[in-house]
Amino acid sequence: MPRPQVPASPPPTLRRTLTLPLLTLYGLGVTVGAGIYVLIGATAAQAGPYAWVAFLLAAVVLSFTAFSYAELATRYPVSAGESAYVDAGFRRVWLATGIGLLVAASGLVSASAITVGASGYLGALTGAAPPLLIIGTVICMGLLAWWGITQSVTVAAIITVIEILGLVFVITWGIAISEQNGVPPADLFPPFEQAPWTGIISATVLAFYAFVGFEDMVNVAEEVKEPRRTMPRAIIYTLVLATLLYVATCIAVLMAVPIDLLAGSSAPLTLVFIDAPGAVQVGFAAVAVVATVNGVLIQIIMVSRVIYGMADRGSLPAVLGRLSPRTRTPSVATAAVVLGILGLSLFLPIAQLAAWTSQIVLTVFVFVNLALIAIKRRAEPAADHFYVPMIVPVMGVITSLGLLATSLL
Repeated sequence: MPRPQVPASPPPTLRRTLTLPLLTLYGLGVTVGAGIYVLIGATAAQAGPYAWVAFLLAAVVLSFTAFSYAELATRYPVSAGESAYVDAGFRRVWLATGIGLLVAASGLVSASAITVGASGYLGALTGAAPPLLIIGTVICMGLLAWWGITQSVTVAAIITVIEILGLVFVITWGIAISEQNGVPPADLFPPFEQAPWTGIISATVLAFYAFVGFEDMVNVAEEVKEPRRTMPRAIIYTLVLATLLYVATCIAVLMAVPIDLLAGSSAPLTLVFIDAPGAVQVGFAAVAVVATVNGVLIQIIMVSRVIYGMADRGSLPAVLGRLSPRTRTPSVATAAVVLGILGLSLFLPIAQLAAWTSQIVLTVFVFVNLALIAIKRRAEPAADHFYVPMIVPVMGVITSLGLLATSLL
């Protein structure tokens, strides 16, 4: 008598567990990171007491692309979002694959730059050799990302809260506690003259780098509860909250620290605590380490989902789309990402890594906005999606091309 056929169990799928608060904290974690800890000095060198305006302008410029992402993420709530958007817009598999690889490359390069920075902070605190710290940091963050999306994003969310509290502490100390050795409040507002605005616009290009990261949110769309409702709100909340934090932090530092001292510093936020007790200085240094390590974890999560999504749609080898039956996370893709970050961070300088990140991200922004324009021109229907007018992606293309040209020049 033949034995009855036992139906094969369905292959594991990504688990939808991310809520609006978790997704927003994920977005803040990948956006509010090491950038703000070093960029205020560079923007002050170009914009002087009006550096905070540069951060505000950068947010306005990026808002066009952010709203484009919000519509596309609700039309196509999948992993490897940018690749799917370009595929839908241009209907060219090779171009979609190329954009997906660029997104993965930007995450790898960005995570590598953050890892090198984290090893510097950790080395100052522990005295250990940078290569050992790089290897240890990347492997630990890779294991955490493999453990599970809820666990890894929850840990990232906790770290993000600590990171945000660190910035709130800077704001409070700079405005209410430290001696006001910087710019008087009345001198923070730029006059309607050409000279100061030339410096502000130049500094806006630098301030843009502090906002890079919000776009990574779309690559966990397959793990979000009610993505068509949750994704736009999380993207908008992330951009608004990051802007408020950046502007307030910049104003606090400008008021507390002399411009000439601030402009020449690679660690400008620490200058706010230059006269603070030793325990306060060490505590803030620890927060800076946490901020950088958090960026590594979030980039590993993002890039592994991009690779998984492309493999799942046949654009990359199928082995990269394998999920762990136990953790329901892309185990092979995560391992590949960890190896890639280790290779880049051990052998390339941080300045080169940071420059590549910005240029890759801006290139992706241009194609994503162009894809939305093409989709809108064809008036393709989509059920229950977030909607933006055509002017939004058009402005997204113009502003992204302008920043890319400035960055390359």
